[in-house]
Amino acid sequence: MKLTTNTQVSVDGVMQANGGRDEKLDPGMERGGWARPLFDDESLAFVGRFYQQADAFLFGRRTYELFAGYWGVRNDLEDPIVGALNTRPKYVASNTLTDPQWADTTVLSGDVAAAVGELKAKPGGELQVHGSGNLVRWLVDNHLVDEITLLTYPVIVGQGTRLFAATGPDTALELVDSRATPSGVIIQIYRPTGRPQYATATAAPNT
Repeated sequence: MKLTTNTQVSVDGVMQANGGRDEKLDPGMERGGWARPLFDDESLAFVGRFYQQADAFLFGRRTYELFAGYWGVRNDLEDPIVGALNTRPKYVASNTLTDPQWADTTVLSGDVAAAVGELKAKPGGELQVHGSGNLVRWLVDNHLVDEITLLTYPVIVGQGTRLFAATGPDTALELVDSRATPSGVIIQIYRPTGRPQYATATAAPNT
């Protein structure tokens, strides 16, 4: 299976609390809800189509529990997101979750890299990761991601957890697709291509 990620980020790379402010879930994050005012019909249609492409979902524990508490209790399966999440297999990378309540959930513990590798070795299909920032970073660092989809919102949040840390492994990306929605959300799809190339410094010409 192809492993794809889907993340909503601000121009300055923030992914935390995109949907709303919640002091319990995101203590100290005062600027939650930065994405929702800019989420237009075209963005919604893209996200719905994206979910429908999935054959299975992979989550970190925090995102899994958030999704289970919101999407997992809905029964309006005609909604493209609700229908996809509640009728397709779900996997959670966690060494602490022992009793998942959301139907058709499998916990991946221990050697998660090997477990994800086994999922990717299955014939065809698409394994999707939504949100799950820590998991996305780990998957990218371990060269397990085939495509990265970013929805970049035209806002500088100036606070909150970024998708990628200030320091870490480097990865070159090939731009596969790019488009803009009426509200200014930029949808970009990237494919990791290994290590980046770096220019070498050259001496300034004589004057």
